[in-house]
Amino acid sequence: MGSIQGFSVLVTGGGSGIGEAAAARLAADGANVTICGRTESKLIEAVERIAAGAADGATVNHVVADVTDEDSVAAAVAAASATTGRLDGLFACAGGSTGVGPLATTDVETMRSTMELNYIGTFLCIKHGGSQMARQGGGGSIIGCSSHAGADSFRCLGAYGAAKAGLDHLCRIAADELGEFSVRVNSVQPGIVGTDLMTPITAGGDLLEDYLPQIPLGRIGQPEEIAEMVRFLIGPESSWITGQNFAVDGGQNLRRGADYGTMLRQFGMDPMEPLRGE
Repeated sequence: MGSIQGFSVLVTGGGSGIGEAAAARLAADGANVTICGRTESKLIEAVERIAAGAADGATVNHVVADVTDEDSVAAAVAAASATTGRLDGLFACAGGSTGVGPLATTDVETMRSTMELNYIGTFLCIKHGGSQMARQGGGGSIIGCSSHAGADSFRCLGAYGAAKAGLDHLCRIAADELGEFSVRVNSVQPGIVGTDLMTPITAGGDLLEDYLPQIPLGRIGQPEEIAEMVRFLIGPESSWITGQNFAVDGGQNLRRGADYGTMLRQFGMDPMEPLRGE
């Protein structure tokens, strides 16, 4: 692969899971990586793990930031850019779901917080990261972390899916607008991945059994497999690719999404019961 030696890259949500794996992959190839997240203790531990495998000359730093707070994002972008005076890549990986259940019974605060974390958080990364890349004379790659749930229906995961669908379209618009500055914007859509956060699902149970028949490759993914796509999209090999939403899901997008109501029913909760009436 082409060199990213000396690149400066910011990875949000870099303290664990896919974000940490991506940061480690980039640092191993010589990039100066700054990770951010809300919990400093997790970031410090992740920096130690990432630095252990970093290439000679690559730096690994952290900054505490909440991607839903604009000042935090602006400060994180500034910190990542300070290393070389440029920002060459930004992986907006921070995200997640703050609730599970049918849309008709989802409270508005769950919807708002899920949109804030996934959609607004990525918007702020594009706003400040893209501005930095344009002002520095152009060039750079921004990657949003979406999900297969943003492309297909995942029952009882509607708030998350809607936020990720919005994120995908946000990246396409940003790619159109920032193209004149040679700034590329794409998103990745991971399927089910074996991170610590997903252990309650990937360890086994009814929801995993619902997932697996829908994955042509027949297994869950690993954070390092998503990291390889991030590495490609930050590197020079993808220099003529922008505005795309890339599924990295073992082929599940060819079939159907999972039913997260299965997980609730496994614990004796019927998610549709409140809608059935007497």
